[in-house]
Amino acid sequence: MAQLEVTDFTQAVIDRMAECQDPRFKQVMTALVKHAHAFAREVDLTPDEWMAAIQFLTAAGQKCDEKRQEFILLSDTLGMSMLVVAMEQERGARALKDKPGEAPTEATVQGPFFWPGAPKLELGADIGEGQGEPAYYFGRVTDTFGKPLANCEVDVWSGDGDGFYDMQKGDQMSLRAQFRTDQDGNYRFWSIKPAFYPVPDDGPVGGMLRRMGRHPNRPGHMHMMLNAAGHERLVTHIFVKDSPYLDSDAVFGVRNSLVIDFPKHAPGKAPDGRNMAKPYYTAKYDFRLVPTAA
Repeated sequence: MAQLEVTDFTQAVIDRMAECQDPRFKQVMTALVKHAHAFAREVDLTPDEWMAAIQFLTAAGQKCDEKRQEFILLSDTLGMSMLVVAMEQERGARALKDKPGEAPTEATVQGPFFWPGAPKLELGADIGEGQGEPAYYFGRVTDTFGKPLANCEVDVWSGDGDGFYDMQKGDQMSLRAQFRTDQDGNYRFWSIKPAFYPVPDDGPVGGMLRRMGRHPNRPGHMHMMLNAAGHERLVTHIFVKDSPYLDSDAVFGVRNSLVIDFPKHAPGKAPDGRNMAKPYYTAKYDFRLVPTAA
């Protein structure tokens, strides 16, 4: 058996996949091997450095549990999550290029704090009482042709006024819920004006960010996940226009079209008729979903 030289390993690994029966898997793994080997050669990677990388990935896995996903955090902070989202959106835009209708709402990262099974509440419910500055969220959900989407499932979640998510504090869900749009596609609910916050930085990803000279902060945002029959699922945020870190989001998730004003109002009657004893904010945003057939 001929001994492999430095320049031989890449092709040798690829040749071992000759009998792979899954074309897409073979394509992806071939590219992975090529780029990983090219990276090692480019930086002249040493055995100690590669072992440090293995230990880092091992530590990331050990930090994961049913509530914390360190690998999603790693993907997010390296820009991979948002890159994949952006590429998917570009594919969709190309498919819709010559079709009528308005541009769909832009997507962004889901992040590591989604918790399935949020309570199903009636429109107009308040999910943020006492956890920050009150804010009223409202708007419409339509398709790209302006048709209102009734009974669209709208999952929402955010951190509290100090920037902490419920799963970071215990086992009790809070500041998250699931609503259904009315017959005209309207949604509405009360929560809080989201605060900026740091991503969890007490694990290996936090150590990586510090060594990179980067901060761990995200601008204030409300997570929104929309599911309507016959339409593509949308995972996105509503960002607070006056929040810090809009220009340096730790996970690169800001889209200009998702940044909105949160006007502040004096105590009094809110848009839904509620009498507010203290100042509050409003956040209006209309979503457009892509019909599956498109």
